[in-house]
Amino acid sequence: MDRLDCMRAFVATADLGGFSRAAAKLGLSRAMVSKRVAELERDVGTRLFNRTTRRLSLTEPGRRFHVQCGHILGLYASAE
Repeated sequence: MDRLDCMRAFVATADLGGFSRAAAKLGLSRAMVSKRVAELERDVGTRLFNRTTRRLSLTEPGRRFHVQCGHILGLYASAE
């Protein structure tokens, strides 16, 4: 999967507070957003979200990574 697509899914999930909301924004299924975030977590080697049945929150590494992804995606959008 494309790393930028995974970062977009991660940022949308963090910004909107859930996989379903991110999926609606991105025009993807909830399962696809979850899969992209899971792939990104594997690639970076750490959990980015704390998940419970009712809550989703960023881990400390997730908060730091969210800031960096925002910068990267902003630069990419400017370059396009």
